[in-house]
Amino acid sequence: MSDVTGGGGAMTGRAGPAPAIAGFQAGYVDVDGWPTWHEVSGEGPAVALLHGGFSGASAWSAQAPALASAGFRVYVPERRGHAHTPDRDGPLSYAVMAEDTIAYLEQVVDGPAHLVGWSDGAVVALLVAQRRPDLARRLVLIGQYYNSSGRLPDPALENWLHSPDAMGLLRQGYDPLSPDGPGHFPVVYAKSIAMIDTEPELDLATFGAVTAPTLVLQGDRDVVTVEHSAAVAKALPDARLAVLPGTHALPLELPAVINPLLISFLRGTVSAAFAEFLGGG
Repeated sequence: MSDVTGGGGAMTGRAGPAPAIAGFQAGYVDVDGWPTWHEVSGEGPAVALLHGGFSGASAWSAQAPALASAGFRVYVPERRGHAHTPDRDGPLSYAVMAEDTIAYLEQVVDGPAHLVGWSDGAVVALLVAQRRPDLARRLVLIGQYYNSSGRLPDPALENWLHSPDAMGLLRQGYDPLSPDGPGHFPVVYAKSIAMIDTEPELDLATFGAVTAPTLVLQGDRDVVTVEHSAAVAKALPDARLAVLPGTHALPLELPAVINPLLISFLRGTVSAAFAEFLGGG
């Protein structure tokens, strides 16, 4: 394993791009022989922020500094084929990304972490917690369905992702960052759309294997139905549900609400405050 560098020099042999998150260190680390970009800051219990599809570390710009300032060691890895991390041969799937994340936690974080996943990152976080409960302390799952029963009947965002306009806009974010070069975007786009069209299809009855206390969070105008999120929270052994006014971009729309909620939940003070309220009558 290599450590954080000042840029992408660990892979390219020259200075790499600046961090996407203000005040964070950034660079490539070797994870199972594959260069993986991540951004890191803070001291304290480890928190891994797992981004959504077609995005990267910059998606967490409104949360990462707040968590670092609150006393957490914040890790923001970018998954294969996303932003600065190169793609790998073969199809893209949530299972593959979960295995990559497990390797990252073992080899870079060097132990368990709180996992905060948004959109695709929420599925990855849940799969990590199922497969390796020893690596997941607490979970926050933001704005995601876990099987097709939770999809909206006419999902506007997913419909848009299939459009030429979406492909053009998404590649504007991909082309300047990817070490694979602009010519590789159609490959990553096709892999991602194939995954979104067919996954996830997880059985909520299997969620009992997740031992981590969990916060299931979504916007009231998100890509997932509130009924599905309620079913997910019920299926998990120790979970709470929060629905806030917003869309699938909830962490960007309401950081003044989301950040204190994340900090309180990851510290374990949300449940403690509720228990105190009940005890006080």
